[in-house]
Amino acid sequence: MVCSFGLRALAAPPIAEDYEYSCGELRLKGLMIRPTETTGPLPAVLVFPEWWGLNDYATSRARQLAELGYIAVAADMYGDRKVTTDPQVAARLAGALKSDRSEMRRRAEAAVERVRTDPRVDPNRVAAIGYCFGGTVVLELARSGAPVRGVVSFHGGLDRKADLPTTSPIRPRILVLHGADDPLVPPDQVAAFEEEMRTHRADYRIVRYPGAVHSFTNPAAGSDPSRGVAYNPQADRDSWREMAAFLAELFQKPLPKGHN
Repeated sequence: MVCSFGLRALAAPPIAEDYEYSCGELRLKGLMIRPTETTGPLPAVLVFPEWWGLNDYATSRARQLAELGYIAVAADMYGDRKVTTDPQVAARLAGALKSDRSEMRRRAEAAVERVRTDPRVDPNRVAAIGYCFGGTVVLELARSGAPVRGVVSFHGGLDRKADLPTTSPIRPRILVLHGADDPLVPPDQVAAFEEEMRTHRADYRIVRYPGAVHSFTNPAAGSDPSRGVAYNPQADRDSWREMAAFLAELFQKPLPKGHN
């Protein structure tokens, strides 16, 4: 009897399914990961990947979000779920969108619209998180006035295109989780971002992690911070807890036991 009860008490693993949508003629292939047992529409969190594309790392973060009780959708920013491990290819793919922020916004907004019109999702409780390049993407969502409650940028670029309009006030709440020693996002870029946020009356917060550099949440970044890119286990854990608390407050949805 005890063994039988224990088996029934185990939480079923999240369900993963392909999640297609489009932006103009471009076919985008995201991935939804959702809790198995649900009652009514749930809050949803979009995950915008690093410049490599929708790879296993982005999928693992979406799975972690589903374990918190959210519907998670890992977004495709390149089309046909294009993925690379070649830095030169990644730089070309991401660079094209960083140069054309209007197109970046359109593709990100297409993912938001797809999620908000899904009957399994509460359209008034949608947020977005992003890593590195994806962190830049979610900040553009916030600037554009996209219908999301909040965004979280993990070691993302904070720069902006001056010729692109920004809604004022910026409506989504913003959480920036930043490596204090990140050479790719130097102090002057952080200062300019803070000035921008004040100008547009944003509800924002920056958390700085001492000793952390770029890509501090990804074990694949290695362990040598002198390269400017390195995994930092403590900053990874602390930043995830910050994000989890931010989402719980944003959605007014308590975290599951063991995730506080």
